[in-house]
Amino acid sequence: MLRLDDSWVWDFWTADDGERYHLFFLHAPRSLGNPDDRHYNASIGHAVSTDLINWRRLDDAVTRSDAPAFDDLATWTGSIVQHPDGTWFLYYTGTTLRDGANVQSIGYATSPDLTTWTKAPGPVLEADSRWYEKLADGQWHDEAFRDPWVLPDPTGNGWHLLATARANHGPADDRGVVAHAWSPDLHTWELRPPLSEPGQGFGQLEVVQPVNLDGQWYLIFNCLASDVSHSRRATGTSGGVWAARADGPLGPYDIADAQQLTDSRLYVGKVVTERTTGSPMFLAFRNDGPDGFVGDITDPMRLTTRDEGVMAASEPAQGWIAAKQPI
Repeated sequence: MLRLDDSWVWDFWTADDGERYHLFFLHAPRSLGNPDDRHYNASIGHAVSTDLINWRRLDDAVTRSDAPAFDDLATWTGSIVQHPDGTWFLYYTGTTLRDGANVQSIGYATSPDLTTWTKAPGPVLEADSRWYEKLADGQWHDEAFRDPWVLPDPTGNGWHLLATARANHGPADDRGVVAHAWSPDLHTWELRPPLSEPGQGFGQLEVVQPVNLDGQWYLIFNCLASDVSHSRRATGTSGGVWAARADGPLGPYDIADAQQLTDSRLYVGKVVTERTTGSPMFLAFRNDGPDGFVGDITDPMRLTTRDEGVMAASEPAQGWIAAKQPI
């Protein structure tokens, strides 16, 4: 588990250099008092481990830029990939205030060793009104375009980036889509239409990750009750981590019929491959607790699938609700 005495920890992502796991995570000081204030005070921290359980904290990887900049308010969630030349690319969300509202876009930093990072000029991607909702549309509390997840093209043709965004049409509470961009080289990006349609029960699909378990593709995403559609909220869901079946990493995704993996006690679930066994492991941050926001990251849980693709976890942490019985 990663818990910091002086800081809340929440969204995270990982990289594996072949010897150590690298954990990159959002953190903000507990001295703020109100956990809701953490979002506008977030930096990207860094820790390393050999077992996904015991973590040693290093210096922060990425912090906000001096104003004016696309990331002058805070630096938020992202992902990491390695270029064939060995360079590591950390994609992240940059946030800034515009007319008092949070506008999000995507930038990146590079590193030769996962430790020393150099920001590239940004942003490299932002919402485009041809397909995606903009702040000026007045339908949401911010301009949602964040949480980049980058993966190589399955056929070897460049790279794809998936992100949290909202469509420019549909009911205001049901516009969540998976934004899509393509790059030939990880430096320049071409924004494309979303890989999913609005109207599937979610106002936003946070921190997406396509994963393959036992030969079946899934899209892992996250959404709390406050951001699901009115119709889905009427079912009594608390929100949490969700898994939608998919035909492949780029979809199509069956988001309307997504399986809820956790309740709101666990959030931003990630699947990480354990290096020695190849086993998929599930980690999340602890969100809701008896005394409010918790703000630490769980130990890994071994993940598998059961009847008709239902996911299950060994020794599940409190908050895991899918196939609750231990494996």
